[in-house]
Amino acid sequence: MSDHSVFDEMWGRDAGLREPYRNFHAWFDQEDPKRLRAKNREAEDLFRLTGITFNVYGRSEAEERLIPFDIIPRIISGSEWAKLSRGIDQRVRAINAFLHDIYHTQEIVKAGRIPKEMIAQNEAFLPHMIGVDVPGGVYTHIVGIDLVRTGPGEFFVLEDNARTPSGVSYMLENRETMLQMFPELFSKNRVQPVQHYPIDLRRSLAACAPKAAGANPTVAVLTPGIYNSAYFEHAFLADQMGVELVEGHDLRVVDGRVAMRTTHGYKAIDVLYRRVDDDFLDPLNFNPESQLGVPGIMDVYRAGGITIANAPGTGISDDKAIYSYMPEIVEFYTGERPLLQNVPTHRCSEPDALAYVLDNLEDLVVKEVHGSGGYGMLIGPTATRKDLAAFRRKLKARPKNYIAQPTLSLSTVPIFAQKGLAPRHVDLRPFVLVSPDGIKITPGGLTRVALKKGSLVVNSSQGGGTKDTWVLEE
Repeated sequence: MSDHSVFDEMWGRDAGLREPYRNFHAWFDQEDPKRLRAKNREAEDLFRLTGITFNVYGRSEAEERLIPFDIIPRIISGSEWAKLSRGIDQRVRAINAFLHDIYHTQEIVKAGRIPKEMIAQNEAFLPHMIGVDVPGGVYTHIVGIDLVRTGPGEFFVLEDNARTPSGVSYMLENRETMLQMFPELFSKNRVQPVQHYPIDLRRSLAACAPKAAGANPTVAVLTPGIYNSAYFEHAFLADQMGVELVEGHDLRVVDGRVAMRTTHGYKAIDVLYRRVDDDFLDPLNFNPESQLGVPGIMDVYRAGGITIANAPGTGISDDKAIYSYMPEIVEFYTGERPLLQNVPTHRCSEPDALAYVLDNLEDLVVKEVHGSGGYGMLIGPTATRKDLAAFRRKLKARPKNYIAQPTLSLSTVPIFAQKGLAPRHVDLRPFVLVSPDGIKITPGGLTRVALKKGSLVVNSSQGGGTKDTWVLEE
């Protein structure tokens, strides 16, 4: 069942069933494989019925695809989760402190812990945010921390998603689907709930409203529109929170406030959960060609008339070159050693690091500093000679554009395959809400699974799927 060099979350490394999976395994052994195959098809039908899709951008028109869902849950014990949560909390606190600092006094630069050019020459750094005091002191209202596991107590942060992290709707729909199909499993396992996330999100956003807001702040979700790859999620979250889903053309600045068009005229918005990138947010301040944003919204924001979640300019904290400084960032702002480790990272902008990467390209994973979605990356061990040669040229031409990391031995969890259970590599994106009231981490998160045997790429845009993530009660 398991490859001994890889940690399997159900079987460990020594083919002994791990405690969190004990009840599930007993249930699975009693199940008729035919019934499970029928349930698997039922899950697919449910996803198609609900419209749980994402768009894949390719050479031709954007193509809408169903996200593959696997019915075998990933199970994490309560004690493992408690330890993980402490590390996530610490990291998110540090990210918020870092963002406040770099847009104010830049103490971390003065202390020599991060080179000045890492900030000044970073395309995700927004000069418009310098000196802006954000409502409640919160920059990253919603954060997704991507984690990988390599052993029983070994978790590494792969990347921080602090701009507009997506995937929470899939976490919620995965749980809803499992509850509907296998209610008996939940009576046998004490699984911590995730269903309250939309209520928590609305409360958290409302708690970040500017001082001008009344007792019941008006919250809205800003979407780029139906052609965006995550549109399903934007509509889903607005619906679940009971707030309006708006596009740029629905909004305008009225009497110094951002207001949305309603059947009764324009109504002021206090908190805008935006799923539009910085560059498209305000054509008067950023990209003048943008049709997706609101002209003048940044002026209202700087004057304290609206909360934008996440704050403009947060992208610099999930830049992959800044990621390599996260251990220093955590220590600088919390005074503590990082509880969650980074994957060792080579910054190709540094000549020695570049030389090492070019010499060891076939053993490394190379990523674009501003890349996402699994695009523009090289996985050395599975790359062809042609791929390696092409990446060598890219690295030599624009070394600042890339970082490189060793290929980690990602943990596996079982999926439901044709012949029963089969191990596949996974990652985990827990979702974190930040407000002046504190930090709230939803137990579990989105598990993405590489459905191809041996593949390490879990992104849905690259053929990955998702599964329900269970955190058991202690």
